[in-house]
Amino acid sequence: MKKDLGLVQAVYPMPVLMVAAYDENEKVNVMNVAWGQICDEDKIILFIGEGKRTWLNIQASKAFTVALADEAHVDVADFFGIASGNRMTDKFERTGYHAVKSDKVHAPIIEEFPVVMECELLEFLHTDYVDGIVGKIVNVKAEEAVLDEKGKVDVQKLHALMFDQFRNGYYATGEKVAQAWNAGAGLMKK
Repeated sequence: MKKDLGLVQAVYPMPVLMVAAYDENEKVNVMNVAWGQICDEDKIILFIGEGKRTWLNIQASKAFTVALADEAHVDVADFFGIASGNRMTDKFERTGYHAVKSDKVHAPIIEEFPVVMECELLEFLHTDYVDGIVGKIVNVKAEEAVLDEKGKVDVQKLHALMFDQFRNGYYATGEKVAQAWNAGAGLMKK
């Protein structure tokens, strides 16, 4: 029997995305975003409230990067979520992390995170119910250490973080339990 829990953000898992952009002075800011998703083959949507430092930087630069946070960098990933770039002017510098300029878009790539999407701003969405940033993914870069023998990202090597909104925890991806578009194929024959 199910028990009523009331209003709970009951989607699990949520990605742990590191969104980075330059400000008008080429200063790097990074934000931890759990409310983001691929929304087309070459598009991503990030639900970031208007006025956040990263939102303002993306508005100014028209570009951003989105990195997948991993278990090895959970402390800094969490810090990027609890520290506000609007109140902490040295937020990125405090981490000791390194940024390089993307060769595809006008945005920083944080070197420590193993997989990054380079994105151009397509539009800001603003309705009565949602604020979002839609970007076109123009390229993906990945460290060789997280690639399989065919050059694809191996999530068992990546150890990407997932956010648990039920108890505010971080978990790492791990064991593969089935092959997509195959596990349910037997039911197609009934």
